[in-house]
Amino acid sequence: MTTAPTEPSEPTEPLWQPDEERIAHAAVTRFQTWAAAHHGAPADGGYPALHRWSVEEPETFWGAVAAWFDVRFSTPYARVLGDRSMPGADWFPGATLNYAEHALRAAADRPHDTALLHVDETHEPVPTTWAELRRQVGSLAAELRTLGVRPGDRVSGYLPNVPQAVVALLATAAVGGVWTSCAPDFGARSVLDRFQQVEPVVLFTVDGYRYGGKEHDRRDTVAELRAELPTLRAVVHIPLLGTPAPEGALDWADLVAADVEPVFEQVPFAHPLWVLYSSGTTGLPKAIVQSQGGILVEHLKQLGLHCDLGPEDVFFWYTSTGWMMWNFLVSGLLTGTTVVLYDGSPGYPDTGAQWRVAERTGATLYGTSAAYVMACAKADVHPGRDFDLSAVKCVATTGSPLPPDGFRWLHDEVREDLWIASVSGGTDVCSCFAGAVPTLPVHIGELQAAGLGTDLQAWDPSGKPVIGEVGELVVTNPMPSMPIHFWNDPDGSRYRDSYFEMFPGVWRHGDWITITDRGSVVIHGRSDSTLNRQGVRMGSADIYEAVERLPEIRESLVIGLEEPDGGYWMPLFVHLAEGAALDDDLIARIKATIRTELSPRHVPDEIIEVPGVPHTLTGKRIEVPVKRLLQGTPLEKAVNAGSVDDLDLLRFYESLAAARRG
Repeated sequence: MTTAPTEPSEPTEPLWQPDEERIAHAAVTRFQTWAAAHHGAPADGGYPALHRWSVEEPETFWGAVAAWFDVRFSTPYARVLGDRSMPGADWFPGATLNYAEHALRAAADRPHDTALLHVDETHEPVPTTWAELRRQVGSLAAELRTLGVRPGDRVSGYLPNVPQAVVALLATAAVGGVWTSCAPDFGARSVLDRFQQVEPVVLFTVDGYRYGGKEHDRRDTVAELRAELPTLRAVVHIPLLGTPAPEGALDWADLVAADVEPVFEQVPFAHPLWVLYSSGTTGLPKAIVQSQGGILVEHLKQLGLHCDLGPEDVFFWYTSTGWMMWNFLVSGLLTGTTVVLYDGSPGYPDTGAQWRVAERTGATLYGTSAAYVMACAKADVHPGRDFDLSAVKCVATTGSPLPPDGFRWLHDEVREDLWIASVSGGTDVCSCFAGAVPTLPVHIGELQAAGLGTDLQAWDPSGKPVIGEVGELVVTNPMPSMPIHFWNDPDGSRYRDSYFEMFPGVWRHGDWITITDRGSVVIHGRSDSTLNRQGVRMGSADIYEAVERLPEIRESLVIGLEEPDGGYWMPLFVHLAEGAALDDDLIARIKATIRTELSPRHVPDEIIEVPGVPHTLTGKRIEVPVKRLLQGTPLEKAVNAGSVDDLDLLRFYESLAAARRG
């Protein structure tokens, strides 16, 4: 089998290079020097040498991370890694600790500094100090215990990205409960598909939320959730729109009024911290359980070393409580960092909204989606000209690969001396496999490197590692934040089938990647919807990047369909910008763009105008269900209706499939 060339057609000169002072002051540099003196890490060779050591000596490395960040084990661990098999790795056996205790540690030394900055669509930041955050968590944790919440009980939130959500998460973790949340734009069926699996005993809700300049009342949805969650012992009402608590609900203000020291339940390292949910494009969403200790050490590594966050930083990532990036954002507290909670539309009152929030909060690390960056480029936004972004050291993107044009646009329109961190990971590990390294250069179209402790490789179908070629993204060492299990998966079969079916004992994530000879990473899109034409594997992301440069194309979706006669049909669906028409000229330009920038093999068989591209609730394009619809699978079997942003769009593809079959 041949593979398409994957190296970005860019000069080898980096787009950005950290200067010597930045490298010297980076936490990862100081960690390497310290780990060399105390744990046998290589003193020379920079990040590549440190990474090699971290995957060759995982026990020593993760023990060093715990020591460097002064993780407080109330009971010591017997060893770092009791069992390294996947799934089932046993991290820090014997240890006890508490995630929330670490998240609130800065309150002891800096009680009056700002822990949280809450911003709504007025874009006026409202601070919460460390002392106030700790007080509220202490009060709420005591109330949860009074309500009978015990270690292992599930506590759920139907909440926007507001400080109350952070307090509820930390109070839940403080008592040893298991947190789970959905954003209030999720419909009742979507929420119930998630929460009914885990049977929560407490539900935190809002009466509604504000988005795009409008108020959205959710009281009817909340009533439906209460009726359909029989395990609830208490419902807590947060009056975001100012309505009184419904009958039988507790008022938030009453639960956070006391001034009591938080009591942190000391739980085993592998005690569940929260449940996250996969996109769940078919069947019920996977209920992914991660541990208090695993998330603690993974996020300290990722935020403290890779993102280079510390007490002087302000961390803003545009997200909602229904996406793993919210949990990751809250973990910014672990490094003593001020965390920005933005609750509102990413583009209100105009496309530049997120840049305005970054300016007004003094964000030093600003994270967003690749789609937002490209939308700004198309909308002729000029962040560096129109906003004071002098505090921003790093702009990070995730959700989908940042196209080369996105790198160039950030460099040209924000600042030339800008660290651009395209990162890639997953809900499954609530972290990054590859991305930000403050001491390495940035090359256009590439993620800087694999993460420390992450033995990231690209494998061919026979399980052989490849460099400079497209391969399956695999991780051959366990990571502490890998799921401890899925909820409602008693024999572990769904967990094994999700990641370990193709290569037993090795995590296969379902992405196509290329690892370059300099150790950087190129993401090509999902391998489970990969285009495989005439033996050439092609990532859909490469085609989107080329096509969506054209101003007429708002968004696109490409599907590869193996046909019963042995043929292969590869249509490209395009959602056009307002006023554009899919005429012969545009079709010719789309094909010419793909042929020139990729290859003749990448040119689709047909280009079809569609009313829109369907997404999961976390904003990912839905490729596999559309492929199934085109293969004749009925809609109800092709997709979990509650996981899609617009079901009517899928009906369009279903009709198209029926017309094609004749």
